[in-house]
Amino acid sequence: MEDLERLVQLIRARHACITIITREEDEALELVRHAAVEAQRAMWLWYNSRGLRDGLMAGSEAVTGSEHPAAAITYLLGMRIPGVGVLVDLAGHLKDAKTLRLLRDLIAAQAANASTLIFIDHSDQFPDCIRDVATVFTLSLPDEKQLEILLRSTVRELNRQQPIEATLSPAELAMVIRNLSGLTSRQAQRIIRDVVLDDRRLDAQDINRILAEKRRLFQQIGLLEYVEAPVDLGEIGGLGGLKRWLSRRQLALSPEAAAFGIPAPRGVLMLGVQGAGKSLSAKAVATAWQRPLMRLDPSVLYDRYVGESEQRLRDTLRQAEAMAPIILWIDEIEKGFASAASQSTDGGLSKRMFGTLLTWMQEHVAPVFTVATANDIEALPPELLRKGRFDEVFFVDLPGISARACIFAIHLRKRGRDPQGFDLKALAKAADGYSGAEIEQAVIAALHEAFPERAQLTTQRLIDALQGSPPLSVTMAERVDALRAWARGRCVPAEDLEAEALDVASLVQPKPADGLRLRE
Repeated sequence: MEDLERLVQLIRARHACITIITREEDEALELVRHAAVEAQRAMWLWYNSRGLRDGLMAGSEAVTGSEHPAAAITYLLGMRIPGVGVLVDLAGHLKDAKTLRLLRDLIAAQAANASTLIFIDHSDQFPDCIRDVATVFTLSLPDEKQLEILLRSTVRELNRQQPIEATLSPAELAMVIRNLSGLTSRQAQRIIRDVVLDDRRLDAQDINRILAEKRRLFQQIGLLEYVEAPVDLGEIGGLGGLKRWLSRRQLALSPEAAAFGIPAPRGVLMLGVQGAGKSLSAKAVATAWQRPLMRLDPSVLYDRYVGESEQRLRDTLRQAEAMAPIILWIDEIEKGFASAASQSTDGGLSKRMFGTLLTWMQEHVAPVFTVATANDIEALPPELLRKGRFDEVFFVDLPGISARACIFAIHLRKRGRDPQGFDLKALAKAADGYSGAEIEQAVIAALHEAFPERAQLTTQRLIDALQGSPPLSVTMAERVDALRAWARGRCVPAEDLEAEALDVASLVQPKPADGLRLRE
């Protein structure tokens, strides 16, 4: 109803031109029909495959010869009664100079005639002269109440065809609705149909199936990827500084904090050495606050068609808001928006998209907490580091001595070895300057060396594997040192300063609360 009220208001306010960029064409057309009836306007509908016809009367005949957009626009120019002209997939035809000129004349004539043009298109490829005068209208995603209505109506329809057994409790129904959030009506209905028709049932077992189908759908369209995070913060070792910050900020998520005048936290930026654990830090946020973690890869946003990339970003951010509360992880943010920090070679696309992201980060009201990770500080646009963009900027450094011993214990256990059979203190010292990812690869390399000889994995083999592969902190020492120097005094350490003393007993026999999933 909110969409309908907004669109009717725009029509009555005599907005000459409205653009609806969406892949949900049927939903958009249905909305426009209702708005035209509500505003008491005639409606004309044009497709290049069908021509121009009455948009409110089913089966109406098309105007002869109106398949070409110039002919349809010319016909609309001759209309003298208030109406709504809907043109579907017009943008691609506006490369023709005559068609564009006629369209601009029609837009200019709309105000005097109390009429409105509505463009429904899958891509925002309109010329600048059209964008400048158009009002952008964005379709809302269905809320929880609308999703429940859709779920019930879809199940009833399927039940009329063949009986459906539905045994959801109120709590389970709420979980199903929550798992459908962030989807369009068409996407949600498709998932409901697929899940229910599989066994003619809708029960608690379908909750996870719906979530799995939703994840698969997101991965197909390449926008947001669901990332599994540990179920308990105790499973994540180290990162004491970050954990302490999260526990304090978690209090700010409550209604009492809002009443006290504390705004909800908006996001953090994670800088650090490659492989040092920024990804696990993002998971730590999701785990601490018990929120789903959705990963956005900026590179998937870019498209070869003008306007499509910006639309993908807007769709992604809108989807994130509809799925809230969530943690939105923007991985390697500098790679997606690197051109925004320098002279652009992409016609300003990166700067426009970066501007859209910054505006959203500062203005969105939905409970979406953003975690951005970056490796290259020089590639980050200065605007990103300005105070107010993030609540805090953390630096994730290479692991200290006790953390390195912990990492060895993790990966030895993963591969069926008892850490008590290894000298963890010696391994931790030998791995000075190694990241968690490099330590894992050293364990794998040592296993490869031992296997052909049918020999046991030993401390010495692990040390030899370390020595045979210098770490990034050595091969790129200057860059790592420069990053550390820059972060000193500018960033908050994600991990507490670790004591030199190493309690090996606590590593080989860890308590459940201590956890050992440090920088896996």
